[in-house]
This record gives sequence, C-alpha cells and structure tokens, in this order.
Amino acid sequence: MTIHVDVVSAEESLFSGAAEFVVVPGERGELGIYPRHAPLLGRIRPGSVRVKIPFQAEEELIYVSGGMVEIQPAGVTILSDTAIRAADLDEQKALEARHRAEEAMKNRAAVMDFAKAQAELAQAIAQLAAIERLRKHRH
Repeated sequence: MTIHVDVVSAEESLFSGAAEFVVVPGERGELGIYPRHAPLLGRIRPGSVRVKIPFQAEEELIYVSGGMVEIQPAGVTILSDTAIRAADLDEQKALEARHRAEEAMKNRAAVMDFAKAQAELAQAIAQLAAIERLRKHRH
C-alpha cells in the first residue's frame, strides 16, 4: 500500500511519486503520514522531508524552508518557497548563513532585522541537520 507524494517549490517539482510513508517537519514536531491518513492541512517549519520509496533502502531526503502540507487519504502535497534535495545542499554555504544570522542577532539594530536573522538562522540550522541526516543514512 502506498500514498502519492508531491514536493513542490516555487521553482520546480522536486518529487512526485509513490511512497510507503512520508515524514514532514510540522510546527509542533515531525508528522508521520501513511496511506489512508485522515485529511489535514497544516504549516511546516524548515527541516527535512523524508520519503520512503517502495523497494528502495534509503529514504529520499528533501530540505524545505517551511510552507504548507495538505494530506488526503491517497496523497500528500508539500508546498514550500524553497526545497532542495539533501544531496544538493552546500554545507559551507549553510555554515556561512548560520554565522551571518548569529552575528546579525548579536548586533541587532531593529526588531525586523532580528526577526529576519532568526528566520535565516532556523533555515541554516535545518539545512545543516538535513546534511547530517543524509550522512547518517549513507553509513
């Protein structure tokens, strides 16, 4: 038994296909979704979407910057401004973004800048976590 999963960014469709299950980073923690899940519409936070593809040992990992998830009994649609396959993430860029965001938070001049720095920090940390999860899956 499978469920159809679509992961879409503002620029492209990153994944469309059957899955045994999918895990999304919900606002209150990870949400595991199996076939025939109850309908749900919710927000997701920056993090890794994990898709278990039938007959494939490793899960497909996709970083999302946040967004929305729509769950229906036969399908899941994940919409995100930014989505990147974990294998395509650049660790050095994520480390630099985290450093810039931490510095901006230390030297905050305005509340708006602080909020933007917090959002950028959350995204950088989520990208680094996706890279780390990918490393663990490869070993």
